[in-house]
Amino acid sequence: MMYMPRSASRGESPRMISSFFDLMGGGEAKLVAPEEALPGREKEMMINDRHRVLGNKMNEVPEGHKVAVFANGCFWGSEKGIWRLPGDGIYSTAVGYCAGFTPNPTYEEACSGRTGHTEGVRVVFDPAKISFVDILRWFWEAHDPTTGMRQGNDAGTQYRSGFYYFDDEQKQLIEASKAAYEKALGRPITTEITAADDYDKYGGLWYYAEAYHQQYLASPGARPYCSAQPQGISVPPFAEWVPPALAKKHAPKLPEAFWKQHAPQRGCSVVRSPNEPIAFDLALGV
Repeated sequence: MMYMPRSASRGESPRMISSFFDLMGGGEAKLVAPEEALPGREKEMMINDRHRVLGNKMNEVPEGHKVAVFANGCFWGSEKGIWRLPGDGIYSTAVGYCAGFTPNPTYEEACSGRTGHTEGVRVVFDPAKISFVDILRWFWEAHDPTTGMRQGNDAGTQYRSGFYYFDDEQKQLIEASKAAYEKALGRPITTEITAADDYDKYGGLWYYAEAYHQQYLASPGARPYCSAQPQGISVPPFAEWVPPALAKKHAPKLPEAFWKQHAPQRGCSVVRSPNEPIAFDLALGV
């Protein structure tokens, strides 16, 4: 996101600066060692109480709902693509900094590459209305998961692809779909797949980004920036890769007809789309 944050006082974006130093250093950026990460702070980031588009409480996980956390480039467009999924299954989305070592980092700190975080999206969803594998499929198809510490023109450890699991079923589904999508793409996937509780020793997997980043693309005057690079290649059919024991419980809720009409396209189709959830009748398939 080549964007000037409100807290910046100079003419360069932290993204532009960090990307410049990554390139000057030669080769791909390296993840900071935990003992060398910035110290951070105890105070949590203040965010908006309710989702700008969906209207639900940002910090709430209602009974029966689940959480998914992933990273696939600039978090603005990544978040918007998920909140627009149809069927009333997405309760809320949020952007933040995940899988790093610095507690409660700021945007500038995360962009420096010295916290270890990647730009992430947290999704609260109702598995009775939308499947984890629907979110997982959108994640894979909405970016290029083969590019290491980079997505599009954005370079640095804060742009690495990752999916972070909260239970063994999520782990199995992420890993099985990765293997299938890797074959479809024909090149190695570099996506980081780790357990959420691996980061408990650093204060936790997830920290919210500043309020102005939350649902940024639905805010007045938003700039439709994107760096994600959808490849225009579909994840293979669910039945071909799902672990048999999970097939019934995690069957997709979004039909193939939805993906034919609304799958992520090459370019910036997601960020330029309307803010409202996609109008699609799941029962009729239109």
